[in-house]
Amino acid sequence: MGKIDRKLLVFGGPYSNLASTEAMRSKAAELGICAGHIICTGDLAAYCAEPRQTVELIRDWGIHVVMGNCEQSLAMEKPDCGCGFDEGSACSILSIGWYQYANQAIDLDSRRWMGELPRSITFQIKDYRFRVVHGSVTSINQFVFPSTPTDIKGSQIKRADAEVVIGGHSGIPFGQVIEDKIWLNAGVIGLPANDGTSDGWYMLLEPVDDGFLASWHRLQYDARISHGSTLAAGMSEYAQALTDGLWPSMDILPVDERANQGRRLDIAPLHFAF
Repeated sequence: MGKIDRKLLVFGGPYSNLASTEAMRSKAAELGICAGHIICTGDLAAYCAEPRQTVELIRDWGIHVVMGNCEQSLAMEKPDCGCGFDEGSACSILSIGWYQYANQAIDLDSRRWMGELPRSITFQIKDYRFRVVHGSVTSINQFVFPSTPTDIKGSQIKRADAEVVIGGHSGIPFGQVIEDKIWLNAGVIGLPANDGTSDGWYMLLEPVDDGFLASWHRLQYDARISHGSTLAAGMSEYAQALTDGLWPSMDILPVDERANQGRRLDIAPLHFAF
């Protein structure tokens, strides 16, 4: 993407949630941010009921997309989502239903497109080099949370050849300074952040005189629409999560993030200066 000199919008996980993806596109237009300055961190088709329509909307929009594990699995016609869930866990069991649903809905042309998506996207703001990935730099399905040890994040950033890594996959928005490096996660728009609200999340990156500003924002939309379609498709656990804001399973979450379930997130902007 080269050097960025104006506002950039980043979001993750549309998750087959057409209503939230439409809301994200509308919000971007309202903010005056063109498709060339928008990045999705992957997992377009997942837990909700409109995978084909959501993928078609993203393709029509023309934004930058990093390959997520769901795109990788669908492109290769794998039998499972490749999410990295522990075998036999609630997340793994639930994924059988939603992945089969998505796998049946995605056409060959979209699978080919998914298979051509980049594993990472790079750009620069001021003198900060950014690398956008889905999970981590070395693993497409590694979960990285706020409480993930800083030495793990630091090791990944060293491999990125960048000052800033933007990851997705975990579904929790956050920003963290690790020595003189930075790890960011924009959050996702297709499911709530397990904080007891129905909102999705996105992130804005804005160049300022001495560096850049990262800010996180709630994406509000009528979650009842997606709740209804997801319930009708037989994915009742995720349908409920869309409206009550609580994940149906916390198998993947570390202790700290489990303790925060149902607590409304409030993320302050971060100003990174030279």
